[in-house]
Formats: sequence, structure tokens, C-alpha cells
Amino acid sequence: MYEMAGIEEISAPEFAQRLTDGELQLVDVREPEEVAISHLPNFIHLPLSQYPDWSEQIFNHLDPSLETIVMCHHGMRSAQMCQWLQRQGFERTKNLSGGIDAYARLVDNSIPRY
Repeated sequence: MYEMAGIEEISAPEFAQRLTDGELQLVDVREPEEVAISHLPNFIHLPLSQYPDWSEQIFNHLDPSLETIVMCHHGMRSAQMCQWLQRQGFERTKNLSGGIDAYARLVDNSIPRY
């Protein structure tokens, strides 16, 4: 959808199949008001707009050895986060293609869309 160079993507249906995999690290970079509207369980919330607040402690929040799936609303902010994480040494990052909106449309229509 919004593929950026060097960013691996995972589709919403493929992600849904992988959700039971305990080795996944899940990151949501949307704003708090977006998360209040709709969210998925087990995501670490690191709003991209609050980057100065959490960036220096990224290794306290995330393990660079784990596969990391990053989500936003449609996939742009999460792709930016994937690029940044890769520069920090996270080699197993994937962008949720289409974001939570695609997940709500293609996997679980009980999740509110906005």
C-alpha cells in the first residue's frame, strides 16, 4: 500500500494468523486519541508525535532481537517507525500494511473505523 524502500510489510490477514505467536513484539505509533477509538491488544503504545519522550529509552521498551510489527492508522507513520527502528539495529521489523484500518476491514469488522 504505502511501501517504503527496505520496509517489509505484513498484510492484515497474515498478521491475524500470526497474532498467537508469542515471539512477536507489537508497536502502535498512533496518537492517544486514535488508540481510544480503536486498538488491538498487546501493542506497546509509542506515539510517533511523542518521539522525544521515548526515543532515547527505546531499548527499555523493545527488544531488537524480536520480530517487531508496527501499526498506525493506514501504514505511513508505522513505515517511518520501521525505518527508524532498523537504523537502531532492529533487523526484524514489519509494517502492518494498511494499518488498523485494513485490519478492521479485512479481519475484524467489530473494530471501529475512523
